[in-house]
Amino acid sequence: MTTVAFVCSGNAGRSQMATAFAERERERRGLDVELLTGGTDPADRIHREVIDVMDEKGIDVRDREPRAITPSDVESATHVVTMGCSIEGVRPADWEGETETWEVAHPSGDAIDATRAQRDEIERRVSDLFDRIETGG
Repeated sequence: MTTVAFVCSGNAGRSQMATAFAERERERRGLDVELLTGGTDPADRIHREVIDVMDEKGIDVRDREPRAITPSDVESATHVVTMGCSIEGVRPADWEGETETWEVAHPSGDAIDATRAQRDEIERRVSDLFDRIETGG
């Protein structure tokens, strides 16, 4: 099974948006993909701007809570996507999965239009990732 972990520093914005879009893609495509999310330094709550812009897409993330990414999370992942952080501190030495870094600015404190732009970029990247997963590429 394919397991994708979305990781950012606070797990309160970018990785939460990516996970929500990935859940939608998994359902739309009928794929057997497990999804994980976490932060290297988890925040107390999801950013208000993120809740608002995801609501605009019909996706409710208000009940989600930031959590820490763990070595066992990474160990079980076949793909790890990082956004503004590194998994080096939690990556097992023998882990052989695929990693990619998405350069997406941190949404905290940004104007709502900037957060929308980040959301749209993440949505596009998640769709591209699922295209690759679906085709085995």
